[in-house]
Amino acid sequence: MTKAIEAADQLGLSYEVTRHGRVNSLEEAAAARGIEPADLIKTIVVRLSDDDYRFVLVPGDREIAWPKLRALLEVNRISMPDKDTAFAVTGYVRGTITPLGSTHAWPVVADERITGTISIGGGDHGVGITVIAEDLLKALSATVADVTE
Repeated sequence: MTKAIEAADQLGLSYEVTRHGRVNSLEEAAAARGIEPADLIKTIVVRLSDDDYRFVLVPGDREIAWPKLRALLEVNRISMPDKDTAFAVTGYVRGTITPLGSTHAWPVVADERITGTISIGGGDHGVGITVIAEDLLKALSATVADVTE
């Protein structure tokens, strides 16, 4: 049981856990979970300023559109923290970051294309949580907007 799975339970989410070995790409992870790459959701932690971060949820086949994200968050600059800072502010190492069970409940921004059945990181390498996107986004009080390209 990972912190992310415990958090999914605490949020009352209905989900399935998929466990697979380490993978070398998003495409390999999607195949191991039996889903399309677009349905594997990447969680990216971004820094707005010192002690101000956001989780950004991005479909696996898309990337953050930085101008769109900056406009949404009404900031001029957003950066990605280094791996040590990312760990310090989430409790997860890169490749396992998820808003579920994070050591800090940073606000969540989700791309508007995240719908239906998706898989999000389960808090450890090779662990995925399959869940209905709308249920997850509601439970996380996510801001949903067009933030990818």
